[in-house]
Parts: sequence; structure tokens; C-alpha cells
Amino acid sequence: MTRERLSGITSQVARVQQVLLLASLLSVVAWVWTLRAAPTLAAWGIAAPMGLLCGVLALQFMLSVAVSRSANRPVRLSLAMGRAVLAEMVIAVRVFGWRQPWAWRRWADTLPATPSDTGEARRGLVLVHGFMCNRGLWNAWQHALRGSGHAVVAVNLEPFRGSIDEYVQIIDRAVVAVTQASGGIPPLVVAHSMGGLATRAWLRAVPSARQRVAHVVTIGTPHRGTWLARWGLAVNARQMRLDSPWLRSLAAQEPADLGSLFTCWHSCADNIVFPLGTAVLPGSEERYLPHVGHVALVDHPAVFADVCARLNAPAAGRMDTGHR
Repeated sequence: MTRERLSGITSQVARVQQVLLLASLLSVVAWVWTLRAAPTLAAWGIAAPMGLLCGVLALQFMLSVAVSRSANRPVRLSLAMGRAVLAEMVIAVRVFGWRQPWAWRRWADTLPATPSDTGEARRGLVLVHGFMCNRGLWNAWQHALRGSGHAVVAVNLEPFRGSIDEYVQIIDRAVVAVTQASGGIPPLVVAHSMGGLATRAWLRAVPSARQRVAHVVTIGTPHRGTWLARWGLAVNARQMRLDSPWLRSLAAQEPADLGSLFTCWHSCADNIVFPLGTAVLPGSEERYLPHVGHVALVDHPAVFADVCARLNAPAAGRMDTGHR
């Protein structure tokens, strides 16, 4: 038996994406209705949203290549890069068109009532999403880990346009809950994009946080910022700009060996975090996947397999589950 807890009862991101999707749908319906006597023009209205999405993604990928080249990181356009654009479009539709706006509550957090429920204590998992996302990003992970005996909590980072420092307590509560449900075994934290920076902010702000987590796996996290964030106006977007004051302050307050706690996954085809190399924290274990887009990195089989191996590795040492 397990007890389940939903991380957050509301999601600002879900509401925003619901409004945008419904507005887009109504626009397409209005276009088709207005031009119902001209089937060809009506069909163009139906295809326009997907064409726009593909165009935006293609532009992001081209910018990624150009900026990486200017930073002396050899990345080139290729057929594989074209396939990455198409794959990113498919996963973007799934994530931003369904998982996050409508299905973010599909899978509740799983917290074993006691370690004896599964016969033995197992390491738990805290999942941390990135900018303009919510816990629905991790639906495939939560579904795959159902019944595994691992405690799993996927957080909602809100306010979604606030400072990254505002997410510290959200992550801390999740770590405490998973640790308690795992019999005191420190959990594994897996973070996508901005979630990795939120995890670093938690490590900086909370005493003994480093001893309370087994390892941190980041996926496409702008550890050194991203060129694309120059266009962001939200507080957390500005914090993710290349060499931003917030990033410099964070790095200056971290121990020199912090990277040894991290594994960093990145790709030459990351259309959000670039130039190539900015998603790797100095001193970390670097994992490189060629030609995989930013959101597609989350569901890549190699990433999930690596995390599962870490979850099932023998756990050394337990923490005081009474921590608050």
C-alpha cells in the first residue's frame, strides 16, 4: 500500500497554457468558419499553428548553431539536426498541448507510508521542472516508476515568473517528504533546465542540504546561463542570462567541489540552452547526447536509464527523518 500526495493543487502555468491553447483553437475555428466557402484557404488556417511552431523551433535551432559557432564550439546544421527539430516539435505538442495544461495532475506523488511497505527502504526521487513548465513535464517518468517502490515527488515551482530563490522551500519540502518516505535514505534530485539552478539555490540556502541529497542530475540546465534568456523579461529569465549577476553570485557562494555532486546532461541540439557547454557545471560528470532538443532530453531513454541505475544502486547511510 502507498499513500499519495499531489504536489500543489493549482498551477499558474497550466492556466496560462490552457488560455493560450483555447484562444488558438477558437482562432482556427473562426478562420475555418469564415472561409468555409474557400476550402484551400480554410486548410491553411488549420495548418498555420503547426507551421508556426515548426518555424519557431527551426529558428531556435539555427540560433543555437550560430551562437555556438561564435563561441568557438563546433556545431553544424545537418540532417540529424533537422530530425531533432521534428522530434522537438512532437514532444512540445505533447508537453505544452496536453501534459502541462490538462494532465499535470494525472499522476500524484507516490510516498510509501513506511519503508516496510515494499520490504526494504529504497532511494527516492525528487523531480524539478524548468521555466514555464509544471510537474506535468514528468508524467512519463511518474508513470514508468509507478509500483517501483521508490518515493517520487514532482514539484511545482511557483510563482512561475518569480525569482529562482523563491523555489528553495518548495524543493526543501519535497526532499524532506521523500527522505522520510524512504526510511532516511537521501534522495536523488533530477532537474530539467531552470530546475537545476533552483536546486543549486536550495543547496546554497539550506544548511546541510548537500548531505541530505545523494546526487543531482541536471538535464539541459543553463548552469552558466543561456544566450536566449536575453529576450526574457521575467525575473527568473533575467537570472538565466549569460554571466548574469545572479549566476555570478551563486557561483561565488558555492564550494569549489560542488560539481562532484552533479551529473549534467546536454546536447549540441539544445534549442533553449546554448551556446554548447553552458549546460555543464564545472567539475561535474558530463553526459553528452548529440542532436536532442531541449524538451526531448527529458524523455530520452539514456537519461531515464541512468537515473534508474542510480536509484537502484545500494544506498549508503541514512539521514534523520525528523528534519524540518
